Amino acid sequence: MKKICIIFLLSIIISLTAIGFSGGLGVNMAECAAVQQQYLRIHIRADSNDNAAQAVKYSVRDEVVEYLTPVVAECETKDEAMQKIEARLDEIALVATKTLIKSGYYYGATAALVYEHFPTRVYGEYTLPEGEYAALILRLGKGAGDNWWCVVYPPLCFAATQTNVVYKSKILEIIENWKNG
Repeated sequence: MKKICIIFLLSIIISLTAIGFSGGLGVNMAECAAVQQQYLRIHIRADSNDNAAQAVKYSVRDEVVEYLTPVVAECETKDEAMQKIEARLDEIALVATKTLIKSGYYYGATAALVYEHFPTRVYGEYTLPEGEYAALILRLGKGAGDNWWCVVYPPLCFAATQTNVVYKSKILEIIENWKNG
C-alpha cells in the first residue's frame, strides 16, 4: 500500500511539473517567435572565394558597420531601421564601392533590402532559427564568393565591433528578460 501511495504521489508531481513546464514553455516560445520577427539581418557577399576578395569583404564590412551604426542606434523598431536603411541604399553601396576602390578593386557594390531564407545562426548568446528574414544584401562585384552575415537590428553584431557605442533596444531587453526569467 505504501508503494502505491508513493507511486501515485510521484505521478501527480511529475504530471503537474510537466503541465507547468509546457505551459510556461509555450508562453516563452510564443514571445520568442514574436521577437524573432523583429530582426533585420545583413548579408555581405564577396565577389569570389579568392583570398583577396575575401579579405576586402571584411574591409567593406568594417566600413559599412561604421556607417550604419549611428543610423540604427536610435531606431526603436525593425520597421524604423528598414526605412532608414532603405533611404540610404545608394549611400551604403557607395561606402562599399569606395572601400573596394581604395583596396584596388573596381567591380563595385550594390545594396538591396529583401526577404531571404537564412539557416539557424548563433550570434553570441542569441540563436536565430532558420526561416525568412528581412535582410540588407550587399553584393560585392559578382557576389559569388563566401559571405558574412549578421544582424543589423537589433544591432547584435554591431555592438561587438564598436566598443564605445551603447545600444538600448527594447527587443534586446525582452530577450534578456526572457532569458533571465
